[in-house]
Amino acid sequence: MRAVVFDIGGVLEITPSTDWRRSWEHRLGLGPGGIDCRLAAVWAAGAVGGLTEAGVRAGISGLLDLDARATDAFLTDLWDEYLGSPNTVLVDFVRKLPVSFPGARLGVLSNSFAGAGEREEAAYGYSALFEEIVYSHECGLLKPDPRAYALVCDRLGVRPGDCLFVDDAEANTTAAEAFGMRTLLFRGIEDTARTIAAVTAHLAAAPAPLAEERATAGERRHPGTPTGSGG
Repeated sequence: MRAVVFDIGGVLEITPSTDWRRSWEHRLGLGPGGIDCRLAAVWAAGAVGGLTEAGVRAGISGLLDLDARATDAFLTDLWDEYLGSPNTVLVDFVRKLPVSFPGARLGVLSNSFAGAGEREEAAYGYSALFEEIVYSHECGLLKPDPRAYALVCDRLGVRPGDCLFVDDAEANTTAAEAFGMRTLLFRGIEDTARTIAAVTAHLAAAPAPLAEERATAGERRHPGTPTGSGG
């Protein structure tokens, strides 16, 4: 193994439902599923870069007939659930990986949403942990599209078979495995210890990188290197 790629929501971040949709449906007099029905186009475009954050805000305001104050409150509830809380044990493990396994490449592949990158960076500082962060709203590719897996492998400079992909959605790990990556299905925060053990075993079993690979890696940004940019 040369690299490990993590999903964010449900893996690095614990994101239980806060029931905010049902609360807003009640507030707006909408039936169950009414929020997602009205905002389906906004959700889809925001996930693949078809809308900026400002465009998402305008779409929500217009489609739900919300004034500025209500739109702010709606977005606060949305982001509170989206960001969740950190899986601190797993994040601490990732932070120590460059010391435990020098030369290991670390990345993120996330089905994301317009505005997620800035908020996750402010809350969790992922650019200090990962060499490459591939967000769907920035690259226009959603898992389980094989092109998403190809992109993160290309950015990390590894072959699919040299990369372990960790995700909590079986459809995503199945597609990654079909693409040629090794995979680990994350089953919840209680599964963190198993995940850490599996990642450690995969990396420990890898042969040491060749001298020329070490030299090339030294020219790349490694986790923990201050750069002021995300990836």
